Formats: sequence, C-alpha cells, structure tokens
Amino acid sequence: MTSFTAASTLSHAELEEGAALAPRFDAQGLVTAIVQEVGSLRVLMLAHMNAEALQLTLSTGEAHYWSRSRSKIWKKGESSGEIQKVVEIRVDCDQDAVLLLVEQTGRGAACHTGRKSCFYRIIEDGALRDSGEPLLFDPKAVYRAQ
Repeated sequence: MTSFTAASTLSHAELEEGAALAPRFDAQGLVTAIVQEVGSLRVLMLAHMNAEALQLTLSTGEAHYWSRSRSKIWKKGESSGEIQKVVEIRVDCDQDAVLLLVEQTGRGAACHTGRKSCFYRIIEDGALRDSGEPLLFDPKAVYRAQ
C-alpha cells in the first residue's frame, strides 16, 4: 500500500522537485485525473480521484475514480467491461492533478455514452456539434440493469 505524504509538510521545492508522492487534494478531497490512451495519447476523459481511488488505482493497476454525482468510488468499466489498465501515472508540477496513461480495454470506449472519448462534441459558433465519433456500444443496452 502506497502512503501519501501530506503536501502541507513539504516545502515548495520538495513538492515540485522531490520524490515524495504528496497529492494536493482540494477542499472536497479530490484531485483532477486526466486520462490518455497510451500509444495514441488521445485524451479519453477527465475525472476525479479521492485518496482511496488513487490508492486503489496504484494497488490494482486498474483505474478507479470518485463519482461526484453518485458520491462513491467506481472502477472504470465495472459495469460496461471497458476497464482501463494503467500503464503509467504522472503528477503535475504541484501535484494537484494526475495524468493516467491507460490501455482502454473492452470495445475501446472510455465514455459512458459508448464513444471512444468523452470529448466527442465540438463548439462551433457558440453551439455544440457532434464530431461524428461512432458509438462502440449501445449505452441503453449496457446500463439497462442499473
């Protein structure tokens, strides 16, 4: 089990240049998680992790997040089969965000809408336009029992 150093106990230099893992969780106890597909480096999603989700991700090698809407930990792909196998985790300079490089399993969909990426809409002239990204699964069929 990995233990985290309290960020408040570190100097600015230690936080930014040192070897101590000291995630700077926000007032809600969360850190932002950016998720990219290893190889293509395509951004798949943005999520949040609390200390438990980060700990589970580090210990299992599979991505876990904190669901703000459901107020609970969720293992990515637990229901859909679209598990994210973690290849590498990085932290940003001041440790208030993490970057997960993952192998997206299953049908390759990171988004609960059945698409590869959660970023499937384009802002154009102040309105949203679908990028045309295909559905890799039918979310109504996959999540029907929930």
